[in-house]
Amino acid sequence: MSVTRQSLLLRAQAGDGGAWKDLTALYRPLIVGWLLRQGVPAHEVDDLVQDILLSVVRSLPTFSHSGRRGAFRAWLRNITRHRACDFWRAREPRAAATGDSGVAEALRQLEDPDSELNRRWDEEHDRHVLGCLLDLIEVEFEPTTVQAFRRVALEEAPSAEVAGELGLSVGAVYMAKSRVLKRLREEAEGLIDVFA
Repeated sequence: MSVTRQSLLLRAQAGDGGAWKDLTALYRPLIVGWLLRQGVPAHEVDDLVQDILLSVVRSLPTFSHSGRRGAFRAWLRNITRHRACDFWRAREPRAAATGDSGVAEALRQLEDPDSELNRRWDEEHDRHVLGCLLDLIEVEFEPTTVQAFRRVALEEAPSAEVAGELGLSVGAVYMAKSRVLKRLREEAEGLIDVFA
């Protein structure tokens, strides 16, 4: 395990091709799911995702994290939202002719930063990124260490209960949670706030 390893976001901003590939693999499923829930036709999703990721790669070098919680998530959501609005606006003339009110509703939801759709993005983003990053780093730990972390930190099981289940001391469960959490924070820096 490399303690000095930069976060995925910092490496991607610096032009690290491997980090960009990892960032794309991390975010593509989230973006695809979000677009499909908006009603973007499945046969058009791949092109729209490519457009979104192209915008991200072009803008990423100039992204400056404000230090506020969720800054990258909001930045990515805004890029995704703008590209999705462009997609729906391009369809609007056709939709008006066919009476498709779904286009108007999709645009309303996208343009309202406090809409249910945009609130769900934030929740899904953090859950998705945390799960993917945990999957990525779990190879660095013993299986019981990761299992203890998942049970205590994610499932909120009592430490004593987890210790009994895994045949560990309560102190070992706390140590497992601390070690995995520290590593997650290193990898997630700038992407999400892991148990801030």
